Amino acid sequence: MLPLLLVLIFIVVPIAELALIIQVGQEIGVVWTIAILVADSILGSLLMRSQGRAAWRRFNVALQAGRPPAREVLDGVLVIFGGALLLTPGFLTDVLGLVLLIPPTRAVVRRILVHRFADRMIASATRRGPPGFGPPPGRPGGQARPGDVEGTAVDVDTDGLPRGSR
Repeated sequence: MLPLLLVLIFIVVPIAELALIIQVGQEIGVVWTIAILVADSILGSLLMRSQGRAAWRRFNVALQAGRPPAREVLDGVLVIFGGALLLTPGFLTDVLGLVLLIPPTRAVVRRILVHRFADRMIASATRRGPPGFGPPPGRPGGQARPGDVEGTAVDVDTDGLPRGSR
């Protein structure tokens, strides 16, 4: 799966971008094609700045309200990816970048990602909790057996201690 994704990102997408840029350049001319690519890069950086600030404000509001800022963090990540795609020269990456930067379409992408990966995130969070929590390593379902816990037990004589210390 990962090698296929890497081939797609580093080989297929640049070739498709070049082909589309050549097609657009033949239709409207080289100067206009370059002007459009420069303009959408500038527009993308401005949009990324405004959306990034908005995501940062929502993140701080969530923290001040005492709730986990999961949605705000995901929005921030999507804004960063959207801005990076808009700064990358090419029309295909620009369209995807705009999808990630415009709030209504970003919300759709966020819902798709949460729906797709929620089960994995929950399962991962329950398996990798703080030390001492969750199932023992290599033991599915969390069934501990004698010998799984290491440590020493010590008997304490409480007869000489004051009553509240027992």
